Amino acid sequence: MTRRALVLGGGGITGIAWEWGMLAGLAKAGVDLASADLVVGTSAGSVVGAQLAGGLDVDERYRSQLEPPAGEVAAALGPSVMLRYALAMVGPQAPKKVRARIGRMALRASRVPEAERVGVIESRLPVKEWPERDLLITAVDAETGEFRAFDRDDDVPLVLAVAASCAVPGVWPPVTIGGRRYMDGGMRSGSNADLAAGCDRVVVLSPLPRGLGQMTPAATQVEALRARSRVELVSPSRAALAAIGRNVLDPAKRAAGARAGLDQSESVLERIRSVWNDA
Repeated sequence: MTRRALVLGGGGITGIAWEWGMLAGLAKAGVDLASADLVVGTSAGSVVGAQLAGGLDVDERYRSQLEPPAGEVAAALGPSVMLRYALAMVGPQAPKKVRARIGRMALRASRVPEAERVGVIESRLPVKEWPERDLLITAVDAETGEFRAFDRDDDVPLVLAVAASCAVPGVWPPVTIGGRRYMDGGMRSGSNADLAAGCDRVVVLSPLPRGLGQMTPAATQVEALRARSRVELVSPSRAALAAIGRNVLDPAKRAAGARAGLDQSESVLERIRSVWNDA
């Protein structure tokens, strides 16, 4: 039996919008990525993945991205945050050690109360329970740098798993789960596409394909998957990047990101169809 996986990578508020635009455009053309047997969500992708695996209507979620932001304040990976990232890269380059240094920075840096941030995620997440289908939500232990992929068998509230996966170091606080503090799953990889290993067909939507420093690029993981799977990787086109702008955490760019994903879906349709639909 053919097993299909959809991998949804990180990319901030605009990444969420771009992914919904891409999903809506493909669905309209007859390529239903929502039918995936496994959904892997990282950071922005965890927000989309939880809703998609939970059965929400793709077109409706796309249209919600076009609504004006109501009272949402833009965050940013400003110069001071980027400097902290650069300092965290100094030292032993083993990926786990780098992640632990970033985690220490994250634990010190955020001034936003954890409960407040979790509340924001909960208010924006229409789905509150883990779906029946396989869904993996990625995060990184902020103290040890250990990678974690939460699923419905972990007895972790879905809202907490998504909030942890979206906890951008230096911007949002790490999230407490089982006495541990977790941060953005994108600190390991922008997509964590390797979690789809074993699936026959894989589509990876990766708004930020390269990541920072020791973060594994989506293309590297995709090439490894190709040894046993049919795989396609899609990232924002130049036109989409121009529409999104430089600050992926700006709600004012959400609608532009969604429209850019919808527009781009036409150019990748046949590539995705050949992996997802064709015999």
